[in-house]
Amino acid sequence: MTRKIGIIGDGHVGATVANYIVVNGLVDDLVMIDKNEAKVNADAIDFREGMPNLPFHTNITVNDYDALKDADIVISALGKIKLSNNDSDNRFAELSFNIDQVKEVAPKIRDSGFNGILIAITNPVDVITQLYQQITGLPKKHVIGTGTLLDSARMKQAVGEKLGIDSRSVTGYNLGEHGNSQFTAWSTVRALDQPITELAKSRNLDLDALDQAARYGGFTVMQGKGYTSYGIASAAVRLAKTVLSDARTVLPVSNYRSDYGVYFSYPVVVGRDGIIEDVPLGLTDEEKNKLQASADFIKKNIEKYGEK
Repeated sequence: MTRKIGIIGDGHVGATVANYIVVNGLVDDLVMIDKNEAKVNADAIDFREGMPNLPFHTNITVNDYDALKDADIVISALGKIKLSNNDSDNRFAELSFNIDQVKEVAPKIRDSGFNGILIAITNPVDVITQLYQQITGLPKKHVIGTGTLLDSARMKQAVGEKLGIDSRSVTGYNLGEHGNSQFTAWSTVRALDQPITELAKSRNLDLDALDQAARYGGFTVMQGKGYTSYGIASAAVRLAKTVLSDARTVLPVSNYRSDYGVYFSYPVVVGRDGIIEDVPLGLTDEEKNKLQASADFIKKNIEKYGEK
């Protein structure tokens, strides 16, 4: 038995995900797929040439959808990042383009016989994750978006930096859309073994400013280099490792919320069978209203940017 992952899309993010996987020896077999055959073949050669100096070997297959049949995980990293590099940091700007891309690749994934876990990075990730599920016909619990796993990390980094502690010592979640309508659920955040709401009083923390740092961190990176890569790739690889090892870890990922009829981020237990269990949160009334508003925002923009 082998561990096998397929990556659809070999742009900045897809290539970074592939690099993490190869350098860390996470799988035995890696399938890389991209329309730009010269680029994806060049990356495959580059990885193979690096292997003599690595402690791991990875078999690499290029542009073969049939090879996805026995994959444990397929990661969608396709997209057109230039569309998201806009003044309003609007991830829905990619939707029209990416809908067409997903409609092209999702049937190929389905027809390959793939029956593993599909992880979507492609923006706007909540809508795209739902579209992948509908086209592939995979169980909803087997189609997951990276969602606010990255945004929650940005929040932890901002809080940790403000408190002078490692970001991994901060716990809590950003919820809702991976986009402008997301929010930090401060009722879930703890640091220094205290609720952040109490620390805010004793340390004079501006929670609104910290929420903005998490919300627009990606925009800062985008403005600086024209794309994001390391942070989102780390989130995707963490999610993939959680699935591969059946770690049953609580993660704020984009999953189908039947009570809202849409995909968005809310913490769930993730393992080899995808979404294992829901994690109820004791949100405040204000946070519940924000969550509803985020769900409504996703639906509204599906109608605005997507097919009617």
